[in-house]
Amino acid sequence: MDTPTPLQTLDETWSRMLCVVAHPDDLEFGSAAAVARWTGQGKTVGYCMVTSGEAGIDALAPDECRPVREAEQVESARIVGVPEVTFLGFPDGILEYGVGLRRAIALEVRRFRPDIVVTGNFRDTFGGRNLNQADHIAVGRAVLDAVRDAGNRWVFAEQLVDGLEPWGGVREVWAAGSPDATHGVDTTDTFDLGVASLEAHGAYIAGLGWEHFDGREFLEGFARQAGQRLGVALAASFEVFPMGWAGDE
Repeated sequence: MDTPTPLQTLDETWSRMLCVVAHPDDLEFGSAAAVARWTGQGKTVGYCMVTSGEAGIDALAPDECRPVREAEQVESARIVGVPEVTFLGFPDGILEYGVGLRRAIALEVRRFRPDIVVTGNFRDTFGGRNLNQADHIAVGRAVLDAVRDAGNRWVFAEQLVDGLEPWGGVREVWAAGSPDATHGVDTTDTFDLGVASLEAHGAYIAGLGWEHFDGREFLEGFARQAGQRLGVALAASFEVFPMGWAGDE
């Protein structure tokens, strides 16, 4: 059997992070323990949900589901030290990559002015034969472009009112759980907070019919694999996309 490629340690010399994902729960399926580590270091982290996950529970109509999932996400974020969750209100399940999505995400980047932006895996699969979900792919692609859009004052220039300025200060975009992950961060000490953050999505998990789902066991399997590659007990893995011009240090 081939030895897994070691992960490099993520650079933690930053102060502000914006996490942009498609749905409530996307961050909790692997990244929340890392977020807890970073907020515990005194860093500022904000969450941005492109949808409210309103199509995620078969037994609840979207208008009923939306406030349930939003409330669960706000509580989930609170557990790992994130006080701010923004919901962009795009329709769940039918996201399309395009200018509208880039525009909305660029506005959040300009408002928040992060050093690092986190999104979810947007590769076609998670490393096996199981296909990724279309919303994840659309959002991840849009995040990469929106981060660059945010720094160009002539792209979405109508946003630059009331003191809002372009923001070209995003150093890197980190895609969590990518099958092409190159970097990782030790989550051993904050793993329990990550589990609690996932468990806050109780209505969603119950709505999936996962009667015997064990959040701790699920997260631990991935965290141990990443930890082995990083040389620690438990870790979260990320694919890193530098946002500078080619040749920048």
